[in-house]
Amino acid sequence: MQSKSMQNDKTSKQNFVYLYDTTLRDGAQRKGLSFSLDDKVKVAKLLDSFRVRYIEGGWPGSNPKDAEFFRQMRANPLKHSKVVAFGCTRKVGVRAQDDLNLRALLDAGTRAAAIVGKTWSLHVEAVLKTDLEENLRMIADSVRFLKQQGREVIFDAEHFFDSFMSAPDYGVKVAGAAVEAGADWIVLCDTNGRCMPSDVQKVVASMMKAVPARYGVHCHNDMELAVANSIAAVEAGARQVQGTINGYGERCGNANLVSLMPTLKLKMGYDCVRESDLKKLTDLSRTVSEIANLNPDPCAAYVGSSAFAHKAGLHVAAVERVAHSYEHVDPALVGNRRQVIVSELSGRGNIRMLANEIGVGVVGTEANVLAKVKEMEGNGYQFENAEGTVELLMRRAAPGYVAPFEIVDMMVVVSDRNRAGTSAEAMVKVKVGGEKFHTASEGRGPVHALDLALRKALTPSYPNIKDVRLADYKVRILDPDQATDAMTRVIIEATSGDDRWWTVGCSQNIIDASCQALADSLELYLARTASCAGRANLRDGLKSSETLGKEESCPSVKVEVA
Repeated sequence: MQSKSMQNDKTSKQNFVYLYDTTLRDGAQRKGLSFSLDDKVKVAKLLDSFRVRYIEGGWPGSNPKDAEFFRQMRANPLKHSKVVAFGCTRKVGVRAQDDLNLRALLDAGTRAAAIVGKTWSLHVEAVLKTDLEENLRMIADSVRFLKQQGREVIFDAEHFFDSFMSAPDYGVKVAGAAVEAGADWIVLCDTNGRCMPSDVQKVVASMMKAVPARYGVHCHNDMELAVANSIAAVEAGARQVQGTINGYGERCGNANLVSLMPTLKLKMGYDCVRESDLKKLTDLSRTVSEIANLNPDPCAAYVGSSAFAHKAGLHVAAVERVAHSYEHVDPALVGNRRQVIVSELSGRGNIRMLANEIGVGVVGTEANVLAKVKEMEGNGYQFENAEGTVELLMRRAAPGYVAPFEIVDMMVVVSDRNRAGTSAEAMVKVKVGGEKFHTASEGRGPVHALDLALRKALTPSYPNIKDVRLADYKVRILDPDQATDAMTRVIIEATSGDDRWWTVGCSQNIIDASCQALADSLELYLARTASCAGRANLRDGLKSSETLGKEESCPSVKVEVA
């Protein structure tokens, strides 16, 4: 009879799923993705901090960069994760000890090695150009050789599901040969990504009975089922899940570990990642995206910026009362946050929740703000990417709010004298308190000139305006069929230190739209950083207009046609 401690240990292992990351090898096969050596080291360290059990670093026999990666990993070992070197079985007719690929695996100096072997007769006979029995010997010889050298061996059974469905007996022989030779893991691969979850579950369950072993699964995403297939394999008994961060990989990608980690942990109760690390999942996903030089998917499950975004008024009203009524998990558990979108589809709950989030009081004015939002969206404005303007609408609706400044007039002139190149000059009249300022500035373009002139007018009263930077400027043509008479929407992103905000302007005149967005951006900054009360006294002791800061450069214009 087993002791209670032995029973608890067995239960613990049954509930543990080993995460195997292949971002640096299989993930790097994505079109347009290329990791430098430094990139690979950075990603490996990130995964190590997450305590991912296995990190596949590459194929040391294929290129110098991967060989150097393993050298650096030997010189600077990871704290928690096992680095895995990847290769293939010995070549046809070559002894394992003489095979250069297997030798390269040993030279990588990792504690674990993964070797891929053919399991589908189509590949054995048509690709390897050998017979089925020689393929079994190649698998067994390669596994045995690596085990004799003290390596943990993960055998990747390539195209296993294709093989099993066409000739299950041969799939059993392949797994049996690897297990008999000492393989620590048999990983069943849906290499073409063609399986259904029900198929995966049946095959894994059948193999666990036919050839008892520790099984893993490696799924590709060609039918958008890699995560579902990986879950099906775990439910059938597999305890290693291979995948990549953000689902990167060849063709349509691999199983997405960023989706699998919280699903296995939070939904299924498997021990695969610590709760404290799971709270850093969003940051992990976005950091790897940045290293890979790829834009994060805003709609990605769990970690996307829109994963917990609520737009419909009915939904927000429910979330305001009971958060989990429209949220399958608490966003904080995966390091994400709720986002309330204000638009023409909103209700007053959207206004209240956004106001609470940003710390602006709107009690009693929600209906007025919402009516203004709906009116403006009907005229071409859009606030999903311009929360700064929505915040400003809320502040303006508050009793006693006084705008820090008012643009009385503006004019922009663009000229090309003697074909020497275009230049722009902007003139603005700005009212601050009871005083008017009339300034002019030249710039490289009309928006640049307008920005400089406006800052020049405001700086005597608000010297801290110099801390605001324009980070981005986007133009969208709303009705391109109207040609030069089209309605234009401008969104400006501004920053000050770590703070970022977005404002919007809309007009048939691109300069007018730009002026709206620019003025809102500066007004919001001033409203956030200083009280408008007593503003008439702000000029006392402030810098004169001769001490203006260095003129700002305007970012390049991006034009998007709807």
